[in-house]
Amino acid sequence: MTGPGHRRPGLLSRRVVGAVALAVALLAAVLPGGVAAAVPSAGADLGPNVLVFDPGMPQSDVQAAVDAVSQRQVDNEMGTQRYALLFKPGVYGSVAHPLKFQVGYYTEVAGLGQSPTDVTINGSVDVFNRCLAANNCIALDNFWRSLSNLSINPTGGSGCRTNTEFWAVSQAAPLRRVNITGNTTLMDYCTAGPQYASGGFIADSATAKSIVNGSQQQFYTRDSSIGGWSNGVWNQVFSGVVGAPAQSFPKPPYTTLATTPVSKEKPYLYLDGSGAYNVFVPSAERDSKGTTWQAGPTPGRSLPLSTFFVAHPSDRIAKINSALAQGRNLLLTPGVYDVARSIAVQRAGTVVLGLGLATLTAQDGAVPLTVADVQGVDIAGLTIDAGPVESPALLRVGTPHAKGGPHVASAADPTALQDVFFRIGGPHLGKAATSLEVNSDQTILDHIWAWRADHGTGVGWTQNTADTGVVVNGDDVTATGLFVEHYQKYNVVWNGERGRTVFFQNELPYDAPDQAAWQHHGVNGWAAYKVADRVQTHEAWGLGSYIYTNVNPSLHAANAFEVPVASGVRMHDLVTVSLNKAGTIDHVINGAGDPVTPTYQGPSDVVAYP
Repeated sequence: MTGPGHRRPGLLSRRVVGAVALAVALLAAVLPGGVAAAVPSAGADLGPNVLVFDPGMPQSDVQAAVDAVSQRQVDNEMGTQRYALLFKPGVYGSVAHPLKFQVGYYTEVAGLGQSPTDVTINGSVDVFNRCLAANNCIALDNFWRSLSNLSINPTGGSGCRTNTEFWAVSQAAPLRRVNITGNTTLMDYCTAGPQYASGGFIADSATAKSIVNGSQQQFYTRDSSIGGWSNGVWNQVFSGVVGAPAQSFPKPPYTTLATTPVSKEKPYLYLDGSGAYNVFVPSAERDSKGTTWQAGPTPGRSLPLSTFFVAHPSDRIAKINSALAQGRNLLLTPGVYDVARSIAVQRAGTVVLGLGLATLTAQDGAVPLTVADVQGVDIAGLTIDAGPVESPALLRVGTPHAKGGPHVASAADPTALQDVFFRIGGPHLGKAATSLEVNSDQTILDHIWAWRADHGTGVGWTQNTADTGVVVNGDDVTATGLFVEHYQKYNVVWNGERGRTVFFQNELPYDAPDQAAWQHHGVNGWAAYKVADRVQTHEAWGLGSYIYTNVNPSLHAANAFEVPVASGVRMHDLVTVSLNKAGTIDHVINGAGDPVTPTYQGPSDVVAYP
């Protein structure tokens, strides 16, 4: 049998033959924009932009479909199209005929097995540099895409791309539950220079060989097993990673924790033995190390897709809220949803899962998504955009703390946000005072990117206005992989007690016109990460903040990090850098640490504070 992979010997079932015939017929047509369709999602209306592949399909059809999506999306940075490419259990490609394709913007690639080893791609699923000019090939803007829940046996290619998986990405481009049996690189070293990259996030994954970090300025790897790590630039952080390099910050700049304090893996769609769709919700873990799946099945619970309201961009928000109020979970199919009234999660244990980086866009100053004062909620796989009328927040988790009154919360059943991304400007004008407001206690923030746009549409100091990226009011909140950039005041404000952050990446705003516009109470600039003065206990590891004030290179920020002086507040492995000779950070933290300036760009390091 020709095609992408193996099947058990014997005749194909009528169902598979019918699916292949249907796929061939569909591939003769095209979706709007010239993207060929694959097998539609049997038993569930996941929308036209979810392409489901079967190992019985001819490989030429699979290749044509994934290439069509890639060609549309590889440069579609601010577009509205969203795609999910889902692979049923089986083997795709071979050493002789590998399946190789690029992953562009707003594209999710995922296996539909319950374990990453249920789907194998012989070939590679790649992200390469974008060459914006002949001598300007970079990965610095390779955002908003994902790869998860499958195995890759890197094979094929030629020259320096031979037998290698390339994942040259920056923010909002996670690898989760991926098993890579061969060479893996996070840098595309095969194009013209400068080949810069600014990632990134890996979790619950395994690589048989050492990972090439290369030009990645920073990267966070959590609860994985790796064959090694090649090098560091400014801030490479590992927690719960088997095979991670030893703690050595700042030379080389490795921050290594033996375990992750608390973690909860992202829910994922899969097919059970009968071919029915389910969503698996992994359990929370404490002091985790290694993958959840190599030593046995991932702990957690399965939810039939029948327990979900499967939403499409054309659905009214009132209809979505009615389903949530009736106890349904929520699956958002790929697309852009205009939200003029909050999508309201009110039931404990609700799962909200986006496919294909489903995007919620605020209308009329709404808060697009709110979570009531309940425990055990999962919000995963979403992008949330501000609209032209200012929103007070884009996602609000829990209600504000009553004076002296604790929230409903459980360490054993925490609320978790996984792969949730925020944008103020970029695709269009946007304004929001705060992007993410966390009021609930015992919340996990696992891979958050809050971005006030520095390029795109509606970008400027008085246009895409946004004070703060993340405000944490809840107690016992843990952030694992927190990326917050370009906000006009404090980028992060942490008011809750016993907060923890493992890995933080920040750029201060580029576009302040003068020092008078970017200062407060006689202090130049605003810190990237502010722990409130009254907080008694807080701890963080592996934090980096960079300055690039290209509109006015003379600007100063007094400190990148501000924390109270208290015995329970401890900060580990902090770094600052001045980029491209524009802007000065006078101190790393609370007046400690050497300045970085246009003439001394750094890095400047503080290993421990106090």
